[in-house]
Amino acid sequence: TSSFQPNTDLESNHPPTKETMAFVKLVKNDAHFKRFQTKYRRRREGKTDYRARKRLITQDKNKYNTPKYRMIVRTSNRYVTCQIAHSTIKGDMILSQAHSKELLKYGLPGHFGLKNWTACYATGLLLARRTLKKLGLDGIYEGQVEADGEDYSVEDVDDKPRPFSVCLDVGLATTSTGAKVFGALKGALDGGLRIPHSVRRWPAGEKDTI
Repeated sequence: TSSFQPNTDLESNHPPTKETMAFVKLVKNDAHFKRFQTKYRRRREGKTDYRARKRLITQDKNKYNTPKYRMIVRTSNRYVTCQIAHSTIKGDMILSQAHSKELLKYGLPGHFGLKNWTACYATGLLLARRTLKKLGLDGIYEGQVEADGEDYSVEDVDDKPRPFSVCLDVGLATTSTGAKVFGALKGALDGGLRIPHSVRRWPAGEKDTI
C-alpha cells in the first residue's frame, strides 16, 4: 500500500490565512465617530470663513455693546452687492446696502457690465453716500470731490461727529493685486467712509508700499 504525500511546494505558494496575518489597527472605530464634531453649516457649504469672521466681529470688552460695523462686499456672476452690517446674537443687522443693479437709474450704461472694477467702485461710492445720509453726516463729510485716483482718507472736523468707521469684509474672495473688492473699497473711501486700508493691493500698486 502507498500513502499519499502532499506537495509542499504548492502549499508554500498559497496566501497566508487569517490566523497568520499581521495585526492591523482599526483607526476609525466606534470611539472615533462618537467624538466626531460636525462643522457649522455655512462652513460645510463653503460660504463662511469663521476664523476671519471671528476677528472681524469681536469687539473690545471696554466698548461693551457698541456695534462693530463692517463693509461687506460680495460679487455674483453678474452683480456686486455692498452692505454695512454689524453682528448681534440674533444675527447680522444691516444698516444700509447698495446693489450694482441700481446704477442703471444713476446713468451707468448697463452694457458696460455691472460687476467689473468700475461698477464695484460706483457701488461702494453709492453705499458710502447712502450710509452717511442715513446717519446725517452727508453734509459734514462730502468725500473726494474731484476723483483723481489718488488715495483719500477722510479727516476729522472740529466740533463735529467723527467720520463713520467700518472694516472691509471680503469673505472668501482672493485679495490679489487689482481685485474688484478693492474697487468697492476705493469707492467707499471717496464717498466719505473711514476704512483702515493700504494701497499695496490696488491696481498698479507698488509691492513695497505699506
